[in-house]
Amino acid sequence: MASGLTTADSTAKLLSDLKIDAGDWPPSLVKNLHLLSPDQIQLGKMLLEMGQSHLFQHWAEPGVDDDQKKAFFIQLSKLNSSYPGGLASYIKTARELLADSKAGKNPYDGFTPSVPTGEVLSFGDDNFIKFEDVGVKEAKNAAFVLVAGGLGERLGYSGIKVALPAETTTGTCFLQLYIESILALQEASSRLTQGTCQKEIPFVIMTSDDTHTPMVDLVESNSYFGMKPSQVKFLKQEKVACLDDNDARLALDPHNKYRIQTKPHGHGDVHSLLYSSGLLNVWHDSGLRWVIFFQDTNGLLFKAIPASLGVSATKEYHVNSLAVPRKAKEAIGGITKLTHSDGRSMVINVEYNQLDPLLRATGHPDGDVNCETGYSPFPGNINQLILELGPYIKELTKTGGAIKEFVNPKYKDASKTSFKSSTRLECMMQDYPKTLPPSARVGFTVMDTWLAYAPVKNNPKDAAKVPKGNPYHSATSGEMAIYCANSLILKKAGVQVEDPVQQVFNGQEVEVWPRVTWKPKWGITFAVIKSKVSGSCSISQRSTMALKGRDIFLENLTLDGGLIINSTDGAEVKVGGSIKNKGWLIERVDYKDTAFPEELRIRGFRMEKKEQLEETYSQPGKYTLKP
Repeated sequence: MASGLTTADSTAKLLSDLKIDAGDWPPSLVKNLHLLSPDQIQLGKMLLEMGQSHLFQHWAEPGVDDDQKKAFFIQLSKLNSSYPGGLASYIKTARELLADSKAGKNPYDGFTPSVPTGEVLSFGDDNFIKFEDVGVKEAKNAAFVLVAGGLGERLGYSGIKVALPAETTTGTCFLQLYIESILALQEASSRLTQGTCQKEIPFVIMTSDDTHTPMVDLVESNSYFGMKPSQVKFLKQEKVACLDDNDARLALDPHNKYRIQTKPHGHGDVHSLLYSSGLLNVWHDSGLRWVIFFQDTNGLLFKAIPASLGVSATKEYHVNSLAVPRKAKEAIGGITKLTHSDGRSMVINVEYNQLDPLLRATGHPDGDVNCETGYSPFPGNINQLILELGPYIKELTKTGGAIKEFVNPKYKDASKTSFKSSTRLECMMQDYPKTLPPSARVGFTVMDTWLAYAPVKNNPKDAAKVPKGNPYHSATSGEMAIYCANSLILKKAGVQVEDPVQQVFNGQEVEVWPRVTWKPKWGITFAVIKSKVSGSCSISQRSTMALKGRDIFLENLTLDGGLIINSTDGAEVKVGGSIKNKGWLIERVDYKDTAFPEELRIRGFRMEKKEQLEETYSQPGKYTLKP
């Protein structure tokens, strides 16, 4: 009995020291206060003031589950410190957004949509080449940020998405492709600006609980794919608390009453992570000017980066959203200028299912329709952003990196009083411009879809259900899009490339072009590629060509079969003449056939390597390959 008194006494003393009146606190919490530090007690006080007393109602008597109670407060402290403004701010925002959601409030009320200003590029013309040239020069002043919080489950792949091969001719995974592209830009940028020493381009990868360890393993086990370890930084995003009801009561884990249930907050976290990491100021002090954000499985992305960065530099855009032409009502968000009746305005991604009703409600009776170009005047957002670093730091200093959030509760019924399951606040990277002042220069750059956008996000079953004519966005279409883009680029450079054939894999009809691939350093811009192709070159549809080196020149080459060239830097290889062999065949693989690895099953084919001419040049020098 005496020991109970001392605990009660010490608790009373602790509370008076902290100037806390715990008169209406749950007794179950008061009895256990001796387990907590003063900081944790203050956190408990704040939660009680925010209507969260239910979190402690079921606490056991002192001496029972004490370790779990301590762990609960460790989790609460982490949730509190990892969110801008802490849990009090999270709960307050949640209440406002949940009230708006229950009332059916339209987030676009009072706003009138219009077409923002931007640059529409046409691949390979003089304008495009000029922007690419400016972009490569600027690349040494850029940092790249990959938002990679997701696993490949939705694809039917159990690993992290960036470990998937972008294409299976060379087996290069997405992450390797991205890192080699950044290194190629780094090298080309320093060569164009006659830099004596190469400036290393910083590369940040945002991970999550799910992807952090496998991502670090992938990078380290592959020697950073050629980057210096000092160039690569990992920032891990934390999850946020789930919400049980419209009062924003924090949800307890159904399997553990001493744990808050958590879910991912969305890729908008990248801004607060960059802000709190201190990296932005380090970059600014070292003379960097741009931050380029991209997502995890678009094998074409870096074909669009140089010209887009050139647009940012030329137009002095604070924010430049990469975009593709978009058919009216197509299921991709539209980049839209919104002007409020009170004078506020912003250029923002508006989801396709909101854009059409918004237009109809503001004096456009036909809604979202195609204009004379055959496309909607609102370009399709592909979630790649180029931000100017100076204004970005200034903005984040105001907001602490917090991004305008949204909530998407699944209600049990029309009364909207209770949820089917707990919800949480979410935020998106591309909503960054929502808080910008009207003076901010926010624009977009539109590129051809075939050049810039082939995300891999749907599994074979879902992709096969996509209505005809709409993009599959699967591993099958993603790989074929790389061959298509490379073939069209070579065509534009003067190579005769035979037309594709239509084939069906995993229930998806795709165009199969020659399987042409190259290392990013072979052709980081169109002008560079053009300079490496001369005379009369042709490639048949059944051909496979992999150029794995920087200084490989195609001169009067006729290819009908397989050709693989590996060359070290400093080895200049001229390839010409007629090369004909059995080549590689594309063999179908059924996605249900477990005899094959997942990364082949999800694309529905594999390469049957019958015959190829393969040459390796491991010493610097001048070489000619002319069979």
